[in-house]
Amino acid sequence: MAVSVVVAVAVGMLAFGGKSEAQAGDGAFLAREGTPPPGANVRCRPTRAHPYPVVLVHGTFETMEQNWAVVSPRLKREGYCVFALNYGNRGLGPIGDSAKELGRFVGNVMRFTGAQKVSLVGHSQGGMMPRRWIKSQNAGNRVDDLVGFAPSNYGTELNSATSEDSTAEDFGLPVSGTSGPCRACDQQSAGSPFLKRLNGGDDTLGSASYTQIATDDDEIIIPYTRCFLKGELRTANLTLQDYYEPDLIVTHQNIYDDPIAQEFMLDALDNPGPTKPGRALRDFPLPRAGA
Repeated sequence: MAVSVVVAVAVGMLAFGGKSEAQAGDGAFLAREGTPPPGANVRCRPTRAHPYPVVLVHGTFETMEQNWAVVSPRLKREGYCVFALNYGNRGLGPIGDSAKELGRFVGNVMRFTGAQKVSLVGHSQGGMMPRRWIKSQNAGNRVDDLVGFAPSNYGTELNSATSEDSTAEDFGLPVSGTSGPCRACDQQSAGSPFLKRLNGGDDTLGSASYTQIATDDDEIIIPYTRCFLKGELRTANLTLQDYYEPDLIVTHQNIYDDPIAQEFMLDALDNPGPTKPGRALRDFPLPRAGA
C-alpha cells in the first residue's frame, strides 16, 4: 500500500511538472523563464470574475516576449492573472518535449495561484501543441479554454515544411536568436506521423472549450482551414475576414495583435464555452463585413 501511494504521488508530479508545491509556491520557476511580456509572470491571485489564470504559449521561432507584447498587457488590464513561458529552444524542438515543458509550467502556475484550472492562449504551434499535452497526460479537465491564433492543428502544406532540416528562413521568418534544425517544423507538415497521432480520435478532448481564430491571408498555415478542429459542441472555427471588410490583410505573424481577434479571445475567456462572434462583437466600434 505504501509503495502504491509513493508511485501515485510520483506520477502526479511528473504529469504536472515534477516540482514540489513549495518550489512552485515561491515563484522561482517564473524567473527561469527569462524576461516576460508586460503584465505577465507576477504574483497574482485569481478572482471570482476570472478564476482561471491565462497561460500564453508562443509559436515556432518565437519567444513569449516577442509574441505577447500586446496580448499580455491587454489581458492584465481585463483583470486576468497572466503567465507565459519560453519552450523548446524558441519552439524548434520536438513537440512532444515542448508539451512536457508546458505541462510542468501549467502545474507550477496552478500551485502558485491555487487555481483548479488554467486557460491557454497560443499562436501557431502554441495553439496546437497544448493539445498534445492534453492528450498525452489526459489533462483536459485542467483546461477551461484553449484559444488558438492561427493554430497549426492540421499542419501546413507549405512545401518547405517537408525538409528534415527546415529553418526559419524557409518560412520567411526572422532568424535572429535561432539555432539548429527545426524538428517542430517537420512535425507540423501536413500528414506528418506526429499530426496523424495527434488528430487520431477526438479533436477536442476533456471538458475544455476550443476556439480557433484564422486568417485567409495566412502565408504559413496553408490552406488556412488547417487551423480548424472537428467538433460541434465545444469548438468554434472563426475566419477573421468573415467579420471584417473583405480587403482586410491579416497575416500569420500579426493575427494575435488584431483587435477583432483579441475580442474573440476575450469572449472565449469571459464566458462558458467557445467564442460566439455575435456576442464578442456586439459593441465593437470598427466597421465589419455585412455591417
